[in-house]
Amino acid sequence: MNNIHKHRDALSRVKPLAIALLLAASSHAALAAAERAPVNARAKPPIVLQSTGAYEVGGRIITNPADPRQTLSCDHGYVEYFIPAKPRKVGLIMWHSSSTKVWENRWDGGEGYKSMFLRQRYPVYLWDGPRVGRANWSCEPINYKPEFFDQRNFIAWRFGSAYPNWNAGLQFPVNDPEAWNQATRARYDEFDTLDNALLQGEAGGQAIDKIGPVVAVTNSAGGWRAMLSALKATGSNMKGIVAYETPGFVFPEGEGPAPDPKGPFGPHSVPLAEFMKLTRFPMQMVFGDNTATHPFWAGSLNTARTFCSIVNRHGGDCEVLVLPDTGLRGNSHIPFADLNNEAVGRELSKWLRRKGLDR
Repeated sequence: MNNIHKHRDALSRVKPLAIALLLAASSHAALAAAERAPVNARAKPPIVLQSTGAYEVGGRIITNPADPRQTLSCDHGYVEYFIPAKPRKVGLIMWHSSSTKVWENRWDGGEGYKSMFLRQRYPVYLWDGPRVGRANWSCEPINYKPEFFDQRNFIAWRFGSAYPNWNAGLQFPVNDPEAWNQATRARYDEFDTLDNALLQGEAGGQAIDKIGPVVAVTNSAGGWRAMLSALKATGSNMKGIVAYETPGFVFPEGEGPAPDPKGPFGPHSVPLAEFMKLTRFPMQMVFGDNTATHPFWAGSLNTARTFCSIVNRHGGDCEVLVLPDTGLRGNSHIPFADLNNEAVGRELSKWLRRKGLDR
């Protein structure tokens, strides 16, 4: 840059570089200003990426019994990463239940959590566990049986009591048929069994060891799998779990609900010494609106409170956040994809700041 001052005739050659540097500096300044401004009053700054890519983690290699020269690499997980310019120290690994699509967009196609938190300079990792999504190369036969899920999901996600009777005030574009079409299609077969959750926990633990310091931001059964992954991780890279509406939990043996190895979401019990790993980092269990109208989710909310009380009794840091208690109404089972996801995201930003995870 000193040559600019010494040799004015070289200005034409360096002008593009100077402009690029000015634009980069302006974008970082815009990011800082945007974080301080009210969400509804600010123009969204550009997303400036340092790098993006993907890789597989974990898994096994099995040998063909009929021909030992033939092998299959399988049961691994898949990590897609987005590293912003000047990234924060702790990233967010977004753990799907339905699919990673729910992190990428709102129901109406608007901006999802992935872009929202990249703008805040958090590294973002989208995770597909073994046998689902982009990691479905299984070591065992997978028996997919088509089932009629659309109307069942309408009820399970608390859009309403029966399709198409939408809840009043719901944060879903109820008059947009394409939004409903996208919601019903953004699905993976999850294979909800204890064995599969443990398999995903094994790969998830290796992913956390490989990625570096992260907070697991999860949805539905992803919360249970993140807990199991934290138990399997060998280092201290798991810095927190924010679980949106998890139905599955891990408890110390002899405490909390009895384990149910046949249940699709546990609960699962482990020795107290192993459970203590879940007391080393903060956790927040988040639930949306209308839980009282659905017995399953009312029960999950009560179990979350029991889980947090046990974690805290053993010296941990766990809290339950019910979004209506913050003034946010009409949120579904997937609140971070709802129309008010910026307001929901502010609650996550507040928690990250309180726990010192936003540096």
